Amino acid sequence: MNRYSMDEFVKSTEQKDKGEGFFELETERMLEVNLNGKVWAKAGSMITYNGEIKFEREGILEHGLGKMFKKAFTGEGASLMKAEGRGKLYLADSGKKISIIHLGHGESISVNGNDLLSFEERIDWDIRMMKRITGMMAGGLFNVTCNGPGMIAVTSHYEPLTIRVTPDKPVITDPNATVAWSGNLNPDFQTDVSLKSFFGRGSGESIQMKFEGEGFVVVQPFEEVYMQNNQG
Repeated sequence: MNRYSMDEFVKSTEQKDKGEGFFELETERMLEVNLNGKVWAKAGSMITYNGEIKFEREGILEHGLGKMFKKAFTGEGASLMKAEGRGKLYLADSGKKISIIHLGHGESISVNGNDLLSFEERIDWDIRMMKRITGMMAGGLFNVTCNGPGMIAVTSHYEPLTIRVTPDKPVITDPNATVAWSGNLNPDFQTDVSLKSFFGRGSGESIQMKFEGEGFVVVQPFEEVYMQNNQG
């Protein structure tokens, strides 16, 4: 068979069942959800599906008044959709790399609101607002804390890097490049005028996130900037 024939193209790119369960990576940039019930996903992330699946935008009171007010206050642009039914659902977000994380009982992780692609219905989640700083980029003002048990899928531009945080070694990150961190950490924002031209250049300010304690933080080799006037 010719290596460039149409049959060879179809064979090399067609969907393959890996039997990995509810979430599986069809490719490193495409999530397959083997749906038999409900799942939450980032609105607009569905690229294809088969079976009997119904999609609904997140209702105003879907998750209670508390979360509705938080979303309104943060101006969150990454709203959720609910997929319900049986079939195969495929999700992606601007070609970003996808990582699947299974949270056990008592485990939690905080994810930048723009980087949470999907999560199981049984995940207990909440929106947490960060300290507001005038002139800060819109995309880093809130995060979503997910508590297990259950599976979540997060995205990053290119390969993520996880850095350990220990009491004697705090970690400083660029907010635009920060994807997630362990749920027990509560980052602070700080500024450093001496680094204004080198660090946090995506936001036009010398804003940094400081993580102290025991845990980890996940960063990406990319500054994900969301302009304030394009916000939700």
